[in-house]
Parts: sequence; structure tokens; C-alpha cells
Amino acid sequence: MKKTGIVTALAFLLSLSVNAQGKFYTKTGKVSFYSKTPVENIEAVNKSAVAVLDTKTGDLQFATLIKGFEFKKALMQEDFNRDYVESDKFPRAEFKGQITNNSEINYTTDGSYTAKVKGKLTIHGVTNDVELTGTITVKNGKIEAKSVFNVQYADYKITIRQLYKDNISSTIRVTVDCSLDPLK
Repeated sequence: MKKTGIVTALAFLLSLSVNAQGKFYTKTGKVSFYSKTPVENIEAVNKSAVAVLDTKTGDLQFATLIKGFEFKKALMQEDFNRDYVESDKFPRAEFKGQITNNSEINYTTDGSYTAKVKGKLTIHGVTNDVELTGTITVKNGKIEAKSVFNVQYADYKITIRQLYKDNISSTIRVTVDCSLDPLK
């Protein structure tokens, strides 16, 4: 009888451990964007994105503070926050979605896997449905999540003054690169 109780307790503790291992997290994810035009290239990076991935369900969430984007030119950063994305009014960008082919990704075996992601992206207070692909790399119990996709600033009601229309591409390339550790 005692052995059964010990085995049951160990099985319960193991299941708790497995449940915790199903979630991965970072608060140092990197999100960058790039706009290329003949007049000027614009590039910014944010190294403090928060991301959570539940490997059991494929649920995926990202959030980043808009003011965390750093530009090479201070004036560009100021204009971006004040005039374009209005970061005081809309302080963060968020993605909430799911890896739709989650069952094809083996999170317990080192390797690279294509991830098909579907969800809602919110920028500038506007939420749109998005579908994109990325790469999940599993290595030594950690997960690397990467994706490159395009965003149309007009889709998020970001207005560019006529004077600067030629300086900013209507399509912005966004790159996400996150190293996620098991959530404990």
C-alpha cells in the first residue's frame, strides 16, 4: 500500500513538472523593423519583448513597449514615438495567436521546425488578423523562435505626413528573434 502511495505521489509530481516544462518564456526577445526607400533607410530594434509559448497547445503571445525601439538617429526615434505610432496613447504592440501546426513540432528533440502561426497583431490600437511562418529551433532544452514578415503601416491607421511619404516604405519588414527558456 505504501509503495502505491509513493508511486502515485511521484507520478503527480512528475505531471506537475511536465506541465511547467510545457511553457517557455523570455523578457529579452528582439523585435526589429526596417523600411527601405531610395531616400532613406529606417531601422529600429527593441531588445525587451516579452514572449510566452505553450508547447502543449501552441498558444503564443508577444508584447513589446513601443518606446523600447531604438533608432540610430535620436530625432527619428522622437518622431516615430510622437508623430507616427503615438506611443504615449498606444504604449505597446501585441501578438496573440497559435502555432497551427504545433503537432508537427517535436519540442523534446533538437532540430529546426517550420511553424505556421495565426493570430491577432495589435499596433497603434488597431488589431488585424495575421498569418505568418517562422522557425522554431529546439536546442538543449531551449527554444529559439524566429520570424520575418511584412506589415503595411496603413493597415494600422498610422499616418505619414505627405512631406515624408517618400522617406518611409509603405511596407515595413518586421523581424522577431527570441530565445525562450522553460518557465519554472
